[in-house]
Amino acid sequence: MNIHTRKLMSDISESEVHEALSVLQKWRDQGGDLNFSSTDLASPEATSFWSQYPELTDKYQTDFKLDADYKASLPDLQNGPSSLIKGSNQVIQHVGISNFKLPIRYKLRGSGERMLETSVTGSVSLGADKKGINMSRIMRSFYKHSEEQFSFSVIEAALDDYKTDLESFDARILMKFSFPMQVSSLRSNLLGYQYYDIALELIDQKGIRTKVVHIDYVYSSTCPCSLELSEHARKTRGQLATPHSQRSVARISVVLTGSESLWFEDLIDSCRVAVPTETQVMVKREDEQAFAELNAANPIFVEDAARLFCKSLKSDNRIGDFRIIASHQESLHSHDAISILTEGSTFETVSIDPHQFTTLVHSG
Repeated sequence: MNIHTRKLMSDISESEVHEALSVLQKWRDQGGDLNFSSTDLASPEATSFWSQYPELTDKYQTDFKLDADYKASLPDLQNGPSSLIKGSNQVIQHVGISNFKLPIRYKLRGSGERMLETSVTGSVSLGADKKGINMSRIMRSFYKHSEEQFSFSVIEAALDDYKTDLESFDARILMKFSFPMQVSSLRSNLLGYQYYDIALELIDQKGIRTKVVHIDYVYSSTCPCSLELSEHARKTRGQLATPHSQRSVARISVVLTGSESLWFEDLIDSCRVAVPTETQVMVKREDEQAFAELNAANPIFVEDAARLFCKSLKSDNRIGDFRIIASHQESLHSHDAISILTEGSTFETVSIDPHQFTTLVHSG
């Protein structure tokens, strides 16, 4: 067996010297404290540079103690002067952090609470003459309230803290989680948990605060036209035919008004009243038959779904402005059928996010 050892000393070519000097000159051009033009390593300038270069250690110092003076000496470019701004001195409407996670305790309707993993997005506005923000302050402000049982009042307290810490005029908090709710099968009386994607959003803009609840409701939609055509084939030709139906999603966003609480369960119940063909959790044969009958009793186009949800939401005086985005993910077509219905000015928009409807796909 041959053992090769690394050659400790080797000849350095002139090209390698020039390459090393080129790197140093680039460093100098980018603002480094280096001042020489000669390619001679023995020049006074080069000798001065190497004599002043500190000896560095690559060992982590476990015994290092942080004191106030050292902490004060740490650079903080994000809070630097406006002269450090790159690009236009322009207001940024939202800057912050997205998808930091922590467990949060939520109140339930009636009594009790539930601990749920929550994804938090926090952002603030940034003035035109400010370089940036200290992102960690958003997390620290939020963690101060993370042990409390969460409601919108607690979210407001967290927003107050980091808006003050970051000296910002506008701010927003968005909290996303999956909310479990026990449901019964249609006829066999089996219990299972249905999960709902919910988000709570608190917006502070120009001194006005808006509380928004977003929920995704997943249901089955049977095409009324396909149902009629199937029945026509049965009656006129004795031909067995089945109408097409598909998994569908409505993303419903509502602005809370007044002081009375709108519970997650209330909003889910409102969706079920509007469109009762919610997808099922526990299913035996009798439940599958019942679901087929339920769909036949409630055939809907995507336009019908939007208007049915609208009617249910308008009947609740705890809800102000709202938006309904419905997507029927067709089993007949290679494309989806979609609709958007808004009430009030909060959700009015001209442009549509190109990825708006692709986010409505709920996979098993």
